[in-house]
Amino acid sequence: MIDDTRDTAPATILVIDDNDTNRYVLASWLRRAGHAVLEAGNAGEGFAHLAASAPDIAIIDVRLPDMSGFEVSERIKRDPATADLPVIQISAAAISPEDHAEGLHRGADAYLDQPIDPGELLATVTATLRYTRARQRAERLAARLMALNQATLEVYSAVGFHSFAVAATGGAALLLDCAASAVFLSPQGQAVHSVVAAPHAPARTLPVQADLLERLASHCLGDGTGAAMATVPEAHWNALFPADHLPGDMALAVARTKRGRPPLCLAVSADAVTGPDDQQLLQQLVHACALALEALRTYNEEHSLALALQRSFLPGSLPVVEGIDLAYRYLPASENTEIGGDFYEALETDNGLLLAIGDVAGHSLAAATIMGEVRHALRAYASEGHQPHHILDRLETLLAISHPAITVTLCIVLIEPGARRVHIANAGHIPPLVITRDGEAHFHIPHGPLLGMQIPHPRPETLDTPPGTRLVLITDGLVEVRDVDLDTSLAEFRASVLAGPTDPESLCDHLLKAYAEGGDDDIAIITATLA
Repeated sequence: MIDDTRDTAPATILVIDDNDTNRYVLASWLRRAGHAVLEAGNAGEGFAHLAASAPDIAIIDVRLPDMSGFEVSERIKRDPATADLPVIQISAAAISPEDHAEGLHRGADAYLDQPIDPGELLATVTATLRYTRARQRAERLAARLMALNQATLEVYSAVGFHSFAVAATGGAALLLDCAASAVFLSPQGQAVHSVVAAPHAPARTLPVQADLLERLASHCLGDGTGAAMATVPEAHWNALFPADHLPGDMALAVARTKRGRPPLCLAVSADAVTGPDDQQLLQQLVHACALALEALRTYNEEHSLALALQRSFLPGSLPVVEGIDLAYRYLPASENTEIGGDFYEALETDNGLLLAIGDVAGHSLAAATIMGEVRHALRAYASEGHQPHHILDRLETLLAISHPAITVTLCIVLIEPGARRVHIANAGHIPPLVITRDGEAHFHIPHGPLLGMQIPHPRPETLDTPPGTRLVLITDGLVEVRDVDLDTSLAEFRASVLAGPTDPESLCDHLLKAYAEGGDDDIAIITATLA
């Protein structure tokens, strides 16, 4: 659980006000509240402070002698180095609603009229810090999820044990931005130990005794399975690995996929693991590394490795939500050695249960990479509480920056708490099938453009869903048939759903039996019954 006290901890605040008395009063209030304050009497001094330091908030008077506070805010927001800096504008003269609107439009995150009550000022600062730091934490987590996705791809893509060592050690270093060490056992019973001094640094292979693996596992996992973590003191680590040269205490993550199999160990500087999120990410990575290593030991076929990789990006289960009966199926293309970009998601949020299903264009390792990025980003944005169309807008921005030539179809269904209404935002995906309690079924046709087209997405459609309403979401691999019109295929699919069982699990089995045999594309299905 995240310690939310970090969101309201004292900050460094830049105060730009040409009135010496006002600036002194504001700075005094802030310092008494525990904040560090940088003072500037005009815009030029303020920008000098911004260039020399990194304040957490700027409080800017609207009427400055060398530049208006509106212009200062705009310049701050235009500069990539300061674009994320929250701005609170203050004024004793520009206090009309029009002034407030202009200030907010031109970059301010809050606007206060003078004279200012000290309690209101401090509360505004606290609220701004809370929001900004929560957003920064979410962005940091999203970036590390991207790194986890990339590291998982690389360890699963390794074709030999040397390349696996480089991918595992480099992935841990990139994930937590520090030096990293990996230890595992080769099929010949030789212990492989690799070390990187920093992200993107070359890996060094060092000699180590085979029994060291079990000695490391004894710190946290023992002879069990799964993944676990422990902290190893610096002196003890140096005794185990005298040639490692990694300073400080080490955070050790150990994973074993099956009883009786040798464990795999990843270690990073304990200082780099700053909280539960980092611990979970490292455990996920070490578990993914252990799975990839087991695949290297067991399989030589590229197809088997590709399937393991593809499944690693998708959720293994759906959440249990009162009043909503869920089921899902995912079936990779049996005859295609290249992995695809189909994905699905179900996530409990403050706004309700979010269901998502989508497909990245193409069948390749790149498509799977982007699929993982989109799904992880979707989870991060949904966890922040964004509405479906806002999630689509943010994913649109992500694709424009990272993969401008890629298109993605994505349908998001948000089921409100109580399951009486749903909001559907569809970016060019196969429309969801809505079945009423009376047995009527229709595809929810309205949708917006594909992701990747850089076209604004409309607000979601809202549907009332009386008890007994059912939803079926699919990817195109289930219904698209070469040389058959899609409308014809969808009409046949609708008839098959109505003729099939109403239980979600049984309906999934019915649809796979009716449509999946001999398919040459991935298939994903999510069904939901709203009680």
